[in-house]
Amino acid sequence: ARASSSVAGGAPPQPWWPMLTPIHTIKQILYECNMLDTYRLRTAATGLKRLATLPPVDKQAGIDAYRFFQAMQAGEPTETADETRAVAAYYKVLNNMLSVFDLEKLYIPPMLDETKGLYDNQILTERAVLAELALEDPQRSHLLDMGCGRGRIAHHFASLTGGEVSGYNIDPDQIENAIAWAERCGMGDRLHFTVGDHHDPLDYPSETFDGCFSFQAVWPFFKKGELDLHAREMYRVLKPGARYACSEYLLTPFFDWDDEEHVALHRLFLPTLAATQSMYPADVCAALERAGFRILVSAPSKSEAWPLCEQKRDLILWGRRLVRALEKVRVAPPWIEESLDLLQRGGQAWTEAERAKLADLNW
Repeated sequence: ARASSSVAGGAPPQPWWPMLTPIHTIKQILYECNMLDTYRLRTAATGLKRLATLPPVDKQAGIDAYRFFQAMQAGEPTETADETRAVAAYYKVLNNMLSVFDLEKLYIPPMLDETKGLYDNQILTERAVLAELALEDPQRSHLLDMGCGRGRIAHHFASLTGGEVSGYNIDPDQIENAIAWAERCGMGDRLHFTVGDHHDPLDYPSETFDGCFSFQAVWPFFKKGELDLHAREMYRVLKPGARYACSEYLLTPFFDWDDEEHVALHRLFLPTLAATQSMYPADVCAALERAGFRILVSAPSKSEAWPLCEQKRDLILWGRRLVRALEKVRVAPPWIEESLDLLQRGGQAWTEAERAKLADLNW
């Protein structure tokens, strides 16, 4: 059977933004964010370098894209092609900015283990999604990562299975990074990455893959009337009996478009997610079923994601202080501080929405 599965509820702690604690040393920040190992330090340094050398036109395009997302939430009509261009422009900045804060994979997992940080909970989430694929012969498997980013999840899956993973992403910079990482790890023969757009036909032959997966990368970019086209493409490239498993942003059934408070929160948090649309699980499942899938599981997260955002708050606040200091000596441009401020305000709105069970990052 082909199936849609989900990794994904628990009692929420208190919101993070009123509970700010002082930062004493840079070493403490790095330790708390699990960045003391060489790889994460190099990744953060590379992110800073790329931000510093990003062409002015790309910097402005990233800010304009965020404003575009805000205008969308204010009710301005937009075309899918314009939305796609805005997503690509925003991610060109966002992937480098968030890599500085140890968010290279560009998704927040549920807190499956309260004793672990963000990265370790990502690993737990990815293993759970892989288990949902129920591969019969992992070493001979070929999986599809839809919205693969820098390819780090694909690398993790290939390392666990011993098989191959192909992935596509709308951002050429991230694909370039993914290819370089695969070669560096000696896995260039098992990891295959290309630039691609969800709204185009998938550039793979029919019945190619033994499974496909996504992490907060697919359904937030489709209008309701566009879901069927992508669902059919997913079904086409999967072998008979293969599964789709995900950890995706969706609204919960409690979200009410007629509730002004719900809509106000949505306007604030959606641009922060670099998303253009918000779907209900029922909408996505219906499209998958029309394409030929049989739904095995459609369920909310097993735990909230926002407590992991709390683990990052001190680092981001310190980063903003540093940026302000660099702005005064004209080392850092004002747009970085502005971008961090927008991210932080949107993050606060997300926390409130998730605590109210209005939306879920890992359905």
